[in-house]
Amino acid sequence: MRIIAGQLRGRQFKSPRSHRSHPMSEKMRGALFNVLGDINGLTFLDAYAGSGAMAYEAISRGASKATTVEKSILAYRTIKNNVEALSLGEQIKASRANITTWSDNNVDLEFDVVIADPPYNDIKPNVLEKLVRHLKKDGIYVLSWPGSEDIEDIKGLEIIKHTDYGDSKLVFFRKS
Repeated sequence: MRIIAGQLRGRQFKSPRSHRSHPMSEKMRGALFNVLGDINGLTFLDAYAGSGAMAYEAISRGASKATTVEKSILAYRTIKNNVEALSLGEQIKASRANITTWSDNNVDLEFDVVIADPPYNDIKPNVLEKLVRHLKKDGIYVLSWPGSEDIEDIKGLEIIKHTDYGDSKLVFFRKS
């Protein structure tokens, strides 16, 4: 896999070799960041991080800090190795935890952008709603959602845009 834009454009990173992780395609990552626009200086939470691709892309495009949360030990180790290989240790904090536990232990942490790309076979709407507390006022919440399913409302957020990509869709919410 590779970073598609910004100062690290073209740099390669590894993805965990596991059936539990479904890396977001370059096309979808590009579309997501095109919708976000200028992210210079923003902070990101990459929930369900998998390979950490969203965090690397955000930092490459000018975000100041990113936090990844991933419960799989294999994926977490992959993220740690990628952060080291890309020399991003000052900007990316990798956490190995279940997202619910991480959220409960970090109630006061807030981010400009929260990206949630949960495993499609285990989507928990109550957990997605819990992540809203980590979003700053007027922040953007991006949800990767199965293309065949209707979009869930998330309490405290309003949908500002959604785009379909066949078997997946991206839904952009704003905290009001």
